[in-house]
Amino acid sequence: MASVLQKVNTLISANLHSMVDRALETHSLKVMDEYIRQAESNLEELEDTAATIGGTVKTLKRKYDEFMAQVEKLDRDIDTLLVKGKNELALAAQTDLNNKRQIAQEYHDQWRGQEEEYRKIMDARLKLEARLVAIQQQREQLKALIELTEAKQLTNKSIRSIDDLAGIGDEDIKRLADQIYARLDKVEAEADMVSSRLQNQVEDVIGQSEIELQLEERRKRLGISE
Repeated sequence: MASVLQKVNTLISANLHSMVDRALETHSLKVMDEYIRQAESNLEELEDTAATIGGTVKTLKRKYDEFMAQVEKLDRDIDTLLVKGKNELALAAQTDLNNKRQIAQEYHDQWRGQEEEYRKIMDARLKLEARLVAIQQQREQLKALIELTEAKQLTNKSIRSIDDLAGIGDEDIKRLADQIYARLDKVEAEADMVSSRLQNQVEDVIGQSEIELQLEERRKRLGISE
């Protein structure tokens, strides 16, 4: 999973403006097409990884809940055994309780660790998708811009006047390039906002899950059913 995130983070951190500059300098869309190919491939890998880790998170959470239910039952049983004077049984039950509590804690730690990894994957997926969409949307306009630049260069080398190609002067080319850069900036800003919302949603869910577990423990201890 670490290698997947590393590759994706490399794509996310790629300078989109520099990519556009290189395309204009070389009069070729190869650098953008290669980026699109890699981004699409890594998105597929991210989705597979997210599905696997998402399933692991659910399994670990379920195991944790199962052991915690056993811990709570043993805790109540030990009190009952002590009240009835069943000290040897209480001792055995306490040993069992300690073991199950330790296993539950291990499941809990693994569950939270995998949950954090899942959040990282989903965050990376959102950012990479935003960048991929930005590049795909600007590719055709960049293609037109390259063609305009080549047409201008060709015209400058010909015996025809530059006026023969009205509307494709330096200012027009710069304006189109600025529009591409501005759109890329906007998409990157939107990706950051989506990432921030995802982080808040995950934290809210995790916090709410913890509170619900605490309330459920109290209900069980007090013998209250929902």
